[in-house]
Amino acid sequence: MRYDGGVQPPIDEMLRRSPIFHRLTPEDRQRLTAVALVREFDKGAMLFSEGDPSDFLYTVIVGRVKVFKVTARGTDVILEIFGPGDSVGAVAVYETRPYPASAVAVAQTTCLLLPRPAFFALLETHPTLVRGLLVGLTRRLVDLTNRLTELSGGHIEPRLARLFLKLADDMGQRRKDGVFIPMALSRQELADMIGTTIETAIRIMSRWGKEDIVRTEKDGFLLIDRSALEALALT
Repeated sequence: MRYDGGVQPPIDEMLRRSPIFHRLTPEDRQRLTAVALVREFDKGAMLFSEGDPSDFLYTVIVGRVKVFKVTARGTDVILEIFGPGDSVGAVAVYETRPYPASAVAVAQTTCLLLPRPAFFALLETHPTLVRGLLVGLTRRLVDLTNRLTELSGGHIEPRLARLFLKLADDMGQRRKDGVFIPMALSRQELADMIGTTIETAIRIMSRWGKEDIVRTEKDGFLLIDRSALEALALT
């Protein structure tokens, strides 16, 4: 098992690197370490489905997780893509209600799982743990709010440019001819993520490909001209 190019670190180190848990005291991280589990998911494996009991709080250590809902027509609408350090299903766990959406690994993924009963027992008996989590959750909510603002405001093409810049920053792999984003998304999924139609997504992606800005590949996208995307993102 790998993490950032090295051997998997201890669970305590995984918690320290997570935005939600890194403000905890060493003692509180050790308390969580005692009840935490580590699980691996192959690409395409479901972490949980919409309506399942929220038995675990998942934190991504390695890989990517897509959270989505299925529409009445049977199509998937992507709500968010989570990467290393991100917690998945946190609100459902805290509110003790079923997961409101489904989550699937879109790459080989390792997650840290906190069982809800043990997690709640620690929260009830250790106030410092609650305070540390509140700081981490507040920062995470601010980050998510900023991301939503960036991706949902303005015209369509700048929104798509901001989406690709975000994906490149989150998971981009440097190549000699650009930055590869190892995330295969359909034109419909791209459209859903920025709130537009599939026809508009097709038109923009076709033009970007001809202009050598972003090229669609079998397993993802190659961001060729970042400066062009950055200029588009500001329009």
